[in-house]
Amino acid sequence: METAMDTAHPSFSVGLTGGIGCGKTTVADMFGALGATIVDTDQIAHALTAPQGAAMPALLAEFGADFATPEGALDRARMRQLVFTDPGARARLEAILHPRIREATTAAAAIASGPYVIFVVPLLIESGTWARRVARVLAIDCPEEMQVARVMARNGLSEEQVRAIMAAQVTRAQRLAAADDVVVNDDGLDALRPQVERLHAFYLDEARRMAASTIPGL
Repeated sequence: METAMDTAHPSFSVGLTGGIGCGKTTVADMFGALGATIVDTDQIAHALTAPQGAAMPALLAEFGADFATPEGALDRARMRQLVFTDPGARARLEAILHPRIREATTAAAAIASGPYVIFVVPLLIESGTWARRVARVLAIDCPEEMQVARVMARNGLSEEQVRAIMAAQVTRAQRLAAADDVVVNDDGLDALRPQVERLHAFYLDEARRMAASTIPGL
């Protein structure tokens, strides 16, 4: 059975996930400010699909030039519309992006300088493989109505569009059931900080324990 140390990074690692609008980036930034190394798969995906991005030649060959913006980036809105209506298109997109994202995350973790690594993976539970690559799964949680309101305000999407995105993700109950740890993000930054600080202290202890277990004679 593969473990986090087999497939990710030789030190302690956490997979941070959550539904759209739950505040994954906000929480990850807090962990980063405390010293954790943050590897964000969304940021990697954006870099891969930016103008001159490493995935763009394969994406254009697969989906056609109509899926590029005038600047040469992936037309994310058009691609989102396609994959929500065509499961086959989603599989083709993932076949191009996922191996490249995995390679980039592994490379980023290999040079991590923090005491532990947090991989931010929006679809960690859905992927079926990420949970085996990390020591613990951390879910960021909030009520679904709050998710909808946040994304509508942030992205300018309609309620119907937001709920369609949420429907393509695992349910809130499934995500919580799969999590080892949960941060509740329903009451502002002041309520978030003590939760993050508590988990940071726990993760530091786990990282030290894991490091000690790899030293011969200890």
